[in-house]
Amino acid sequence: MTVVAETAIAQEPVDAGVRAKAEASVHKAALRELLQPVRTRTTLAMVMQVVAAVAAIVPYVAIAELGKILIVGGDIDSSRVWTIVSVVVIGLGLRTFFGGGALVVTHFADVHLQAILRRRIAATLGRLPLGWFTSHSSGTVRKAAQNDIADLHYLVAHSAVETTGAVAVPLVGLGYVISIDWRLGLLAIATLPIYVIAYAIMTRGMAVKMSEMNEGIAEISNTIVEFVTGIAVVKTFGQDRRAHSRYRDAAKGFAVSYEGWVRPMLRTEALATIALSAPVVLVVNLGFGSWLVHSGVVSPIDVLTSSLVAMVIPISVTTIGFGMQARREASAAAARLAELFATDALPESENPKSPAGNDVRFAEVSFAYDGGFDVLSEINLTLPAGSVTALVGPSGSGKSTLATLVPRFHDVRAGSVSIGGVDVRDIATDELYRHVGFVLQDVQLLEASVVDNIRLARPDASLAEVKAAASAARIDRCIEALPRGYESVVGVDARFSGGEAQRVSIARAILADTPVLVLDEATAFADPESEADIQEALSRLTLGRTVLVIAHRLASIVSADQIVVLDGGRIVETGSHDALVANGSTYARMWSSHQRVDDAVSRKGNS
Repeated sequence: MTVVAETAIAQEPVDAGVRAKAEASVHKAALRELLQPVRTRTTLAMVMQVVAAVAAIVPYVAIAELGKILIVGGDIDSSRVWTIVSVVVIGLGLRTFFGGGALVVTHFADVHLQAILRRRIAATLGRLPLGWFTSHSSGTVRKAAQNDIADLHYLVAHSAVETTGAVAVPLVGLGYVISIDWRLGLLAIATLPIYVIAYAIMTRGMAVKMSEMNEGIAEISNTIVEFVTGIAVVKTFGQDRRAHSRYRDAAKGFAVSYEGWVRPMLRTEALATIALSAPVVLVVNLGFGSWLVHSGVVSPIDVLTSSLVAMVIPISVTTIGFGMQARREASAAAARLAELFATDALPESENPKSPAGNDVRFAEVSFAYDGGFDVLSEINLTLPAGSVTALVGPSGSGKSTLATLVPRFHDVRAGSVSIGGVDVRDIATDELYRHVGFVLQDVQLLEASVVDNIRLARPDASLAEVKAAASAARIDRCIEALPRGYESVVGVDARFSGGEAQRVSIARAILADTPVLVLDEATAFADPESEADIQEALSRLTLGRTVLVIAHRLASIVSADQIVVLDGGRIVETGSHDALVANGSTYARMWSSHQRVDDAVSRKGNS
């Protein structure tokens, strides 16, 4: 092995450690920023918990004082005994009041913080461009709104108070023991250094190992998704064992790596746990304490008191460990939320304008996702008002991307997209969506009533207007056949096929009544029977509107006013159907292939 290779291998874990530390620093900064609105409340709760911790030591002091009275013998001063008992009761009461009050404060703080964060999430999602939602799954939003906020809940509502108590109680108790005799104080924490050293050994290189573990889990997740996604094809060709082997190899590699890391750490952890276990702590304190008693340094009651205080330490260390883990998880959640909040929205014009017409024009448009290579280059195209323009081309040619630039899902890298002579970047978002409607390939219906799903376009629309739109979309009979008609809830007692859902989406667009319309794969999920209904609904929808439509089924767009052929992100042909077929170029070849497929399907149906 060369020196360069050896150096690279040695450097890799160092780099991973540096990255992990840098990420941890970013996470902590994000957490501090998110917790700022409730910092005063959590600080108050922590102070209250310190008071509760002091009160929690009172019973130990009282036991020592009561023991001294009983050991002395003779007449017992009952009034002094009752005074000690009263102090114990007061101490327990103060502990309950301040400890419980601290949790009440943190829980109210948590509710307040959740409200702030959920509003910020809603506000952030509301200002993000629609293109962000096409590139991020719903799981991303759900994780931010539920899981990440839940991680912050434990930190704010519980961890801060519990960790403060876990630190304060043994410190106050240890202070009291030291006030009796400093040697008893040393005995109380005699086994703690063993745990600290063992913990330092266990966490050495933790950042690198955690990074490797996360990469291993990600690899397993990828193989699972790959296997499940292609299971039908894999089983069809009898390759399920071979396909499963990649997942098995990934899981086995992760298990071996994880075992190599965890096995020695478990031995160290076992030693640390034994050193800090209650029996060991008690044996050390009582054993050496007996020697101190025999030497006449301290009394038996003093040893008993210090032993009871020392027993608190194992519980406290465990609580602190949970608190540190909760803080790490909350820090990671805060970083994800901070990343969401920092997502750039599309800029709004300070002097918005309204379109002066319904024509759409692409002028020297080039576009790239996230600063990558251009997926659209030098697009020049005009959609006259009231005309139908069809985009065709092979997969990946940029049809859907071009169509989504009209409702401003994204901003162009170069050039401009204008409606009625106004750049879409100069049109207010609300105005733009009143002017441009769209029926996309991936139909989204909410788990709400059918009428509310259609009313998304116009929340103030009457039921009569909704029914008229549904009738125009040829979906009214299907809706009326549902158990509760228009009040049926999607996903509960209203389940639509792909074609039916598409027609509900068309009804929504009809109700919106926008002068410009984008149709992306409008018949993508339709079976042959429902395609006729969809085409009839679309013919009503597009009447008198400026329409940009994408369809793989070329027969559905032969009557378009103009057909634009895209290939490799560029326009290669433009014209009517007849003109493009006569031209004998790209579209003509596509049309010929389409006809051959149709002929084959027809012959199969007639046989």
